[in-house]
Amino acid sequence: MTVMITLEAATDGGRHSRALAAGLLLTGLVVAAALLSLAWTPYDPTAINVAGRLAAPSATHWFGTDAYGRDVFSHVLAGARSALAVALAAVGVGAGAGVPLGLLAAGRRGWVEEGTMRGSDVVFAFPALITAVLIAALCGPGAVDAIAAIGLFNIPVFAKVTRAAALGVWARDYTLAARLAGKGGGRISLEHVLPNIAGLLLVQATIQLSLGIIADAGLSFVGLGTQAPQPSWGRMLADSQTLAGQAPWLVLFPGLAVVAAVLGFNLLGEGLRGRLAPKRGA
Repeated sequence: MTVMITLEAATDGGRHSRALAAGLLLTGLVVAAALLSLAWTPYDPTAINVAGRLAAPSATHWFGTDAYGRDVFSHVLAGARSALAVALAAVGVGAGAGVPLGLLAAGRRGWVEEGTMRGSDVVFAFPALITAVLIAALCGPGAVDAIAAIGLFNIPVFAKVTRAAALGVWARDYTLAARLAGKGGGRISLEHVLPNIAGLLLVQATIQLSLGIIADAGLSFVGLGTQAPQPSWGRMLADSQTLAGQAPWLVLFPGLAVVAAVLGFNLLGEGLRGRLAPKRGA
């Protein structure tokens, strides 16, 4: 039995290590592309050149050009910056509001916990796309609306995850000892609960980043996310719908960028979960 558990743990460890390495590689490429676009792109991503429209990939334009003659490679690089900015901001909004709510619900219990969880259920009833439509109707479409819609959807996610993990920590002996020593609930949450669930929240953040990139691409695809002339992977896919047969590179490269970013953050989360999970038999 001991040998079987050891072999299984070793297999799981190897799988998680490979997932972590692949996740770091893919996310590193996406982050590097975003940072590179801040300082350099082969061409101006927004520069229009009608004479060079729909040029196939070549040494001059590595990913070809689009219907307006814009360099697709430059557009993909700049699109990485937009996608990461929206996803990171939305996760920041969700974690910034959801984690304190989850800690409060776990620490106070009773009507506070019940109200927080029922409020989270209400927010879950409105998907990010519907929320974005409502915000766009009031304020107009844009990246800020996408951040608000995705971030609002992330709040109950972090609240529920934080509450569930915090309840387990509140039952530990050291937390009970802290209460007997006269520490208040807020102090215990900050000094004992939050540090012990930080790893889980980090894993959840990587998952929400991948979902945020998908949501941003989807909102931009339907015209509710990042607006022109700011490059966006979702809008690149929307603009290339009618040209996919004539110029398949217009769909291929932004599509691969979305897949690489989403897969990278998912693999990173999987690898971190394996590293941070308690060892069997410990």
